[in-house]
Amino acid sequence: MLVYPSGVDVSCSALRFLTQQLRRHRRTIGSRWRRLSAGRQTLLTLGPSSGGNTYTQLAAGFGVGTTTAYRHVTEAAELLAALAPSPADAVQTASVKAYLILDGTLLPIDRIAADRPFYSGKHKKHGMNVQVILDPFGRLLWASPALPCAVHDVHADREHGIVDALAEAGIKCLADKGYRGAGGTVRIPRWGRWETLSTGRKAVNRSHAKIRALVEQAVATLKSWRLLRKLRCSTTRITSLVQAVLTLHLTSSE
Repeated sequence: MLVYPSGVDVSCSALRFLTQQLRRHRRTIGSRWRRLSAGRQTLLTLGPSSGGNTYTQLAAGFGVGTTTAYRHVTEAAELLAALAPSPADAVQTASVKAYLILDGTLLPIDRIAADRPFYSGKHKKHGMNVQVILDPFGRLLWASPALPCAVHDVHADREHGIVDALAEAGIKCLADKGYRGAGGTVRIPRWGRWETLSTGRKAVNRSHAKIRALVEQAVATLKSWRLLRKLRCSTTRITSLVQAVLTLHLTSSE
């Protein structure tokens, strides 16, 4: 086997954070000895997230079995996912903000044409629907559990209960036209064809679009983790992976 040096595009703060959480978790469960230290398990976990390596490649590189590599990565991902902010945490953080930005994004998955619930007619691909909330500066505050991409954004937010939570807290939220009918405090652009809108409504829509432009930057930051660019795992694990990535993102941005 050939061995060569490599790099992981992850901040030092995220590496230290996960290592500390793994050490605390091992003490809690009373794990006396493992083949890999907490630091090595951190590198093993973040390898497939940022570098796209398979479990077989990681196992060979770290000198463990494939099953052990899978178990270590799953343990760390679930540990991080449990630390991700809940909708209540996001609402509490947003209570001091002037407004929030709400949007949905598609995470591509490898599914066949027969899996219709996961197919998006808009994007012409299979994927999962994930809702995100940003503050006025474009910082991610919350990411929702993943739903099949056939679920519309409005229905996804209603199922997560985020629209009702924002309305109850009286927090104004800006969204695109895909959230028409959401109600509550959600604000969307003026409806109608561009050529039929009045000058004032066109100005409102331009201002609305300018504010919401931060969404693309935030989503791009989230998808900078190669793991989320093409998910090849079971759809039941995607939520925990998204929550884990969100936790690392928030840790790195502090």
